[in-house]
Amino acid sequence: MSNKTLTRMDLSEAVFREVGLSRNESSDLVERVIELMSDALVDGGQVKISSFGTFSVRAKAERIGRNPKTGEEVPITPRRVLSFRPSHLMKERVADGNKKR
Repeated sequence: MSNKTLTRMDLSEAVFREVGLSRNESSDLVERVIELMSDALVDGGQVKISSFGTFSVRAKAERIGRNPKTGEEVPITPRRVLSFRPSHLMKERVADGNKKR
């Protein structure tokens, strides 16, 4: 399995090669898409990318946790967390990639 991480720079380079925009325009486009996705999530919306999956923010209630070292109970404050649910096509694609090994 490859430990390669896909970065913003990689995405910008792919847009540059595939679409033909300049490097600066490609970088600006990737940055703008990420900004729009982030803004939608911060505002409580969802980001659905067809054949990929859905990003959403959900609220987690306050609960009691436990310090694993001491066993002491500690309150965990309520918070919002980012979640991702892959599409069935993405799940199948990943599963098929596992079969090739």
